[in-house]
Amino acid sequence: MPTPDGRTSIAIAIATSVALAIDEPTPRGIAAGIARLITSGDLAPGDRLPTVRVLAAELGVSPATVSHAWQTLSGAGLIVSRGRSGSVIRSAPREWLPLRYRSLDDPLSARLDLSRGTPDPELLPDLRPAMARIARHAGTASTQPTSYLDKPDIPELHDLLRDTWPSAVESITVTNGALDAIDRTLARLVRFGDRVIVENPTFPPFMDLIEHYCLEPIGVDLDEQGMRPDDFAAALASRPALILLQPRAHNPTGISMSAARAEQLAAILARNRHAERTIVLEDDHSGAIADASDVSLARWLPDRVLHVRSFSKTHGPDLRIGALGGPRALVDRIVAHRLLGPGWTSRMTQAVLYDLLTDPASVAVVAAARAAYTERQRSFSIAMAAEGVSIPVGDGLNAWLPVANERAAIVQLASAGIRVAPGTPFTLAPSGGTLTAVRAGAQSDVAPHVRVTVGLVRTDMESIAGALAAASRA
Repeated sequence: MPTPDGRTSIAIAIATSVALAIDEPTPRGIAAGIARLITSGDLAPGDRLPTVRVLAAELGVSPATVSHAWQTLSGAGLIVSRGRSGSVIRSAPREWLPLRYRSLDDPLSARLDLSRGTPDPELLPDLRPAMARIARHAGTASTQPTSYLDKPDIPELHDLLRDTWPSAVESITVTNGALDAIDRTLARLVRFGDRVIVENPTFPPFMDLIEHYCLEPIGVDLDEQGMRPDDFAAALASRPALILLQPRAHNPTGISMSAARAEQLAAILARNRHAERTIVLEDDHSGAIADASDVSLARWLPDRVLHVRSFSKTHGPDLRIGALGGPRALVDRIVAHRLLGPGWTSRMTQAVLYDLLTDPASVAVVAAARAAYTERQRSFSIAMAAEGVSIPVGDGLNAWLPVANERAAIVQLASAGIRVAPGTPFTLAPSGGTLTAVRAGAQSDVAPHVRVTVGLVRTDMESIAGALAAASRA
């Protein structure tokens, strides 16, 4: 019998120590023994378990017996299967994360992490020159308020935002990013039990916020131009207080709403007797890196649309800055609400953003980033088509990959060192779940998908597409 190599010796040693904690060599007994080791801390998050065959040999049982125990532990959320890489102890959820963020959080390392939906750091403008220029003017009247009741926005940024807004707007205010604006809007403009129309799929934190404010979400499915008009009209029969949508570079699908579709939805909303007071809240989170033209329903419904623009994905996530614009009567209520909390967004941060938006070098970097993301989306669609998987050319950072089985796809990709985001947190639950989806008045049935952050794929697109295509069929 050949002498085992070092790796095999370690695996057998781990299997032996695990076997000592198992009182009964049945699926239930094996699972209970492993669970006790996890509870006691003898097995820590990220520890790799022995393979099914090695532990089965140590216990003198069939591999099927151990496999059933592993399924029990996985179902209980105690271990995570990584395919050929084996199974590991799952890390405890980070309680400070909102519910659906936890569903996307996975601390285990991967060769290529395409799960985060974040911009490529190499395509962001350098903040240091802007901060150095602003530092020379620190303490001037534009960056230092003389009263807590001063106007919250610096004039030069306010004027620039107004000049570049997608439609004529009565009032604009700066916020701490897009989600801050959306959170404040929900807190002030909707009430307990109100219905909110959202796209299906949608950005998971939207659903966390909707549940936080005890609202009832109504999901509307998408086609290649945005919300389906017939489904949108059917959803309006529920008398929604608010419609929350992403006009460009939709997360997770990469869809950008066409101007024709925006006009169509605005017309449906304008003539619907069930939605005479319904407010539209638009999250333009990718702004200057989206390839599609700027579009807003405010062009046709200026008195009932709030448009949010974020600069996190274009200029830096840690800037935490965005803007909210719309009818003065609505924006003023949100500004008043913010004065009871953070008060305003730091004028120093506003000055940095203004510098980035006007400095020629920074403007060129953002333009180059937009071109790079557009090319990566195009290359991804072509590479997937070569593998027999049809994916429309998306916009922004993400792509929505249909799969035969979500879990099988994630496990197979993990074994190849690639991490993607599960699709379930993005989709509204079918009938009987927490959330309701509308499709021409019936329950929607969104097929399994995973989200792939294509914007982070700098090289080797063909081999990555091959791995994704194989996983989609798993």
